[in-house]
Amino acid sequence: MTRSLFLSFFVRMTIALAVVAALAVWLIPRGWIGIAVCVLAGAAISALLLVRPIRRNISELRSAAAALPEQPAGGVNNRYADFDELFDAISIASDQAQRRLAEASEARHELEAMIDSMQDAVVAVDQAGRIQWTNQRMQKLLPDTSSGGGVRIGHALVQTIRDPDVLQCVRAALDERIVSERRSTSLAPGRILEVAASPMPGGGAVAVLHDITRIEQVERIQRDFVANVSHELRTPLTSITGYVETLLDHEASLSAQAREFLATILKNATRMNRLTEDLLVMARVESSELKLHPVPVRADILVRDAVQAMSGLVQDAEAVLEIGEVTSAEVLADTDAIVQVLSNLIENGIKYGQARNTSSCRVIISARELPEPANAVEFRVRDFGQGIASEHLSRIFERFYRVDKARSRESGGTGLGLAIAHRILQAHGGAIRAESVLNHGSTFIFTLPKQSKPGSGQ
Repeated sequence: MTRSLFLSFFVRMTIALAVVAALAVWLIPRGWIGIAVCVLAGAAISALLLVRPIRRNISELRSAAAALPEQPAGGVNNRYADFDELFDAISIASDQAQRRLAEASEARHELEAMIDSMQDAVVAVDQAGRIQWTNQRMQKLLPDTSSGGGVRIGHALVQTIRDPDVLQCVRAALDERIVSERRSTSLAPGRILEVAASPMPGGGAVAVLHDITRIEQVERIQRDFVANVSHELRTPLTSITGYVETLLDHEASLSAQAREFLATILKNATRMNRLTEDLLVMARVESSELKLHPVPVRADILVRDAVQAMSGLVQDAEAVLEIGEVTSAEVLADTDAIVQVLSNLIENGIKYGQARNTSSCRVIISARELPEPANAVEFRVRDFGQGIASEHLSRIFERFYRVDKARSRESGGTGLGLAIAHRILQAHGGAIRAESVLNHGSTFIFTLPKQSKPGSGQ
């Protein structure tokens, strides 16, 4: 059939070209124009002449295809069975893709709804610092503080947020790929925001702004109340202590029972005095009212001053204080504050450092330089008592936390000594931790930054 079509086209094309050529030569004087006209006219005429036979052949093909018997899927005449299978596979894949897209879209909507329902403001940025998405809480937070009219997706974060603490926090997460935390007080007037920025696996970072204004207000009220009460208690307690000591020292007519009662009063009044003093110190430290004045001071001098300050308690408790290896390296420290830290640790060692089945107590204080690049001095206070169980080590620096409540009440502990030490060391840029093994004693370790040498650039 294809062969007859080509033959028919060739014959008609020859006849058409011959006729048109004759007319062109006769009518057109220029030969190349005549040839061009012959070709174009011949093609047009042959195409018109071929329309009818092509239609007839198509009709014959349709009739022949309709007359073919149906074949099974694997039959010889079913030439397009493979295409049917391919089409079915494509349809299935398309349905699966559409379903997954719908599921992803639904999950995204759920995530957006969850983030929008958060009470914290959330904003995500790409590696270049451009805002990718945010939640409604962030949108409500910024219009009052941003001249740009809120958060704009695609804009740089620095164009929306002018607070340096927030920007530095996000920049640390982007550049250093670490979780960064800061506190912001200027982003929203009258509010205190805790900012935490975390790097995202695919690049960029997400920042969460938590409003802690109410928490800070409650803690400030609590600190003020404790400080005021403690301050008001100092005067009557001092009077009680003074009068009881006077009676015990100068009143010879007291009976043995009266002296025992007065000794109990004096003991508890002294304990109350120490508790109020610790509460006042804790309130000042937490409210940043305790002004520290770090100066270069030798580590061995700090150790010896603390040991000397505890000499009276050592005699009463029949304890042994030993000064181990100490360095003469200078640290930046407020002398009174660090001596108080060492005194608190030594006092704890004396109270809880008795070895099992004995009344003896031995405490060793040492200080050594840490190798570079630490640029710090490490202080250690070690006892040989019953030790501290591992589950308590992470909480012993909390306020009023006691490992053994019965022993603490018996020894007169306030539960604030370690918390005060922790806060003072934080203010110095140092750190404190505890190491302990049951029945083998405890070691309290803290570090202080060394005094930089002139010209060291540190």
